[in-house]
Amino acid sequence: MLPVEQKRKMNPMLMKVIVVSVLVHVVFAFVAGVITVANIVIQEEAQFEEPPAVEEVEPPKEVKVQIKPQQTPKMQSQNLKMRPVANIAVANVNVNLPDMGDSFTVSAGLGGMGGGSLLGSTRGSIGMGLSNVSVFGLKARAERILFVIDTNRQMLTDKKGGLNGYQVIKDEITDMVGNLSAGTLFNVMLHDGKRTMLFKPQLVSAGADTHQQLIRWIAPINSNANQPGLERVSGASSPDLPTLADDPVNKALRMNFRSNNTGFITQTALEQGIDAVFFITGYHQGFEAVRRRMTDKEQKAWDKKISDPKYIKQLAAHKLEVPQMKARIQAELRKQNAERAKKGMPPRVLDSRHGVYTSARELEMEWKVQHPGATPNPIVDPKDVAKYFKALNRVLFDDRDKPIPSLNVVLFLAEDELFSKQAEKQLKDYVRFYRGKHRIIRGEKEIKSARSSKDTRN
Repeated sequence: MLPVEQKRKMNPMLMKVIVVSVLVHVVFAFVAGVITVANIVIQEEAQFEEPPAVEEVEPPKEVKVQIKPQQTPKMQSQNLKMRPVANIAVANVNVNLPDMGDSFTVSAGLGGMGGGSLLGSTRGSIGMGLSNVSVFGLKARAERILFVIDTNRQMLTDKKGGLNGYQVIKDEITDMVGNLSAGTLFNVMLHDGKRTMLFKPQLVSAGADTHQQLIRWIAPINSNANQPGLERVSGASSPDLPTLADDPVNKALRMNFRSNNTGFITQTALEQGIDAVFFITGYHQGFEAVRRRMTDKEQKAWDKKISDPKYIKQLAAHKLEVPQMKARIQAELRKQNAERAKKGMPPRVLDSRHGVYTSARELEMEWKVQHPGATPNPIVDPKDVAKYFKALNRVLFDDRDKPIPSLNVVLFLAEDELFSKQAEKQLKDYVRFYRGKHRIIRGEKEIKSARSSKDTRN
C-alpha cells in the first residue's frame, strides 16, 4: 500500500511578502487615482474663476464700403466702323483774328478741315444712325441733325418767291426728314429774329410717324400773308443762352440788336447737341458786329446830342410823319394786292424788320422829314467775339469729347438784291469757322430748281 502524502504547509514569510505587495499596489493605485481626479476635475472647475478686469474700448464706427462690379470694357468705336481718310479729325487750329471793325473773319476751321468733310469726326458714336443729307444741294453725312429755318417776313417778299417760295422750303425740309435713316436723330427749329420754336423738346428719331407729325406742325407757318413768321404764334419765345452766361459777349448777344441775331441763333443751335446744322435763311452775313450797351461816357455824349434844340425839333417833325407814312404804305399795299388777286397771285408781304422804315424803303417811298439819327450801338471787339465762340466750342464739345458740328447756310436772296463782297466774305468765314459750306440762291425759279432732298436715299 502506498504511503499517504502529507499536506505541505505555506511558508509564513512568503505569505507576508505577498500580502505586503498587494497592499502596496492598492495604495499606489489609490494615490494615482486621486492625482488624476485632481488634475482633471479640479483643474476644469478652476476655469470658472472671475477673469481679471479689462478696460472697455469703444468699437470703431461702422464703415460702409461700396464695391462696384467690374464693368466689361467697351469696345472702341473705331473698330466697329470704317471712315474715309477725309473724315479723320485733326488737331484744332488757333485762329488769330485781325481787327475788322464791324466783323471778324477766320482763315481756318476750328477742326482744321476748311472745305473738307462736313462731318469731320464721329467721336462718341458708332455710326449706326448716319444718314446722307442734302438740302438745296448742300450735303453732309451725320446722325444728329438740326434744321434751322428763318420764318421772318423778309423770307416772304415777292422777289424771294413770296408764300409759294416759302412752301418750297417747307417741302424740302420735310422731304429730307422723310428720307433719313431710322436711327438718325433730328429736330427742326423755327426762328424769327431771336424768337424760336422747336418741333420737339429734344432730338427725336426719324421715322414715318415723326415725319407726318412734322408735316402737320410746319404746315401753318407762313401760309397766311396776314400772319407772317412767329409774330403771333403761341409757344414761340426767346431762349436763354445758358453756356458761358456771365461772359460779356453772351450778355451782348441777348440784347435786341439785329446784328446780334446770327451769334444768338448760332449758340442756340450749338446747345442742341448735334453733328450738323442747316440754316435756311433770308439774311446772313456771317458774324456781324455784335452790339453792346453804351458806357457811361458814351451815354453822356449821346444825352448831350439829343438835348440839342435842333435835334429835338427835327425828331418831333419826323414823328408826326410816321402815322402818315404808315397810311401811305397800307394804301399802296392794298392797291398792289388787288391787282395780284386778279392774276391769281398771293398777297404781297413786305420786309418790315425795321418797321415802317424798311417797308417805306421797299416800296421806294421818300420821307419828307428824315430821322435826325438813331441811338448809337457800340460794337464788341471782334477779337473778343472770336475768343468767345472758341471757348463755347471747347465747353460744349472738346471738353465732352464730342465733334464740333458743321454749320451750313442756304441763303435766299432776291434776284436783284445787293450782297456785297464784304458780306459774302464774312459768310464764307463763318461756315469755314465751323467746317461747313454755304450756297446763295436767288429768286423763286432758282429755289425750285435747287431742290435736292427728295432724291436723297438712305
